[in-house]
Amino acid sequence: MKVLEVIKTGSKLLKEKNISSHVLDTELLLSKSLNKSREELLINLDQNINKRDLTNFNKYLIRRSNKEPIAYLLGEKEFWSKKFFVNKDTLIPRPETELLVEKLVTIYKEKKITILDIGTGTGCIIASLLSELKNSSGTAVDISREAILVAKKNACKFKLSDRIKFLHKPFEELYGKKFDLIVSNPPYIKRMEIKNLSDDIKKFEPRMALDGGNDGLDLIKKVIYKSKEILKNNGRLALEIGNGQFKKVFELLKKNNFKTEKIIKDYKDNVRCLIATLYR
Repeated sequence: MKVLEVIKTGSKLLKEKNISSHVLDTELLLSKSLNKSREELLINLDQNINKRDLTNFNKYLIRRSNKEPIAYLLGEKEFWSKKFFVNKDTLIPRPETELLVEKLVTIYKEKKITILDIGTGTGCIIASLLSELKNSSGTAVDISREAILVAKKNACKFKLSDRIKFLHKPFEELYGKKFDLIVSNPPYIKRMEIKNLSDDIKKFEPRMALDGGNDGLDLIKKVIYKSKEILKNNGRLALEIGNGQFKKVFELLKKNNFKTEKIIKDYKDNVRCLIATLYR
């Protein structure tokens, strides 16, 4: 079969499974199977595909048709113009989180700070920040040993290993050192709402990275309480939050001596991130 024919057939199958990005996903999976760039693939539509490569492609296609995320199949996700390694042990980085990185880079550009990333996952937040904040360093903590391994791999890829300390432990067990900035994209989905998420999320992404407890605020509360303890005076806490949580999180911050200074909305005009300063 030729490349064009395979793309048409694969795209049709994914479209029948209600996958909106059916054409793009087909092209990306075929590119991976052939070990070629997508651009190279598209200028060689008449190329014949051998049986082995076609078999590999069909395996990927079946997995995608079962709603397995394209990022897991490709083993990577672009974030902050960098391709981060991802797997089933980590939440897939989202474009909305880039809005938080962008704002923090603006605030701290040219400054030398210490950063703590709580629930680092792929390490995309702290790695992106440190790639821009050349004089700064950070600590990344996660309760998942597998996630820490992924984050370390990404730090090595972007030559940041000497500037990030990785800790596999609950963040509540951090003591002693104080930070200028704490960032976190904690689990914030209400437990009862997880069943309403799309299949590619609820069936494949780590539940511990999604489940925020009954009200979605369990981990957010813990992050705020711990941040109050380990932030320097006038240090900042940058949080990603869920839809409809702004008022409750704003009040939680206020009660714990934080003043919310920046409110960041996502592409659907929902409040997605807060940046607050600690005053003792």
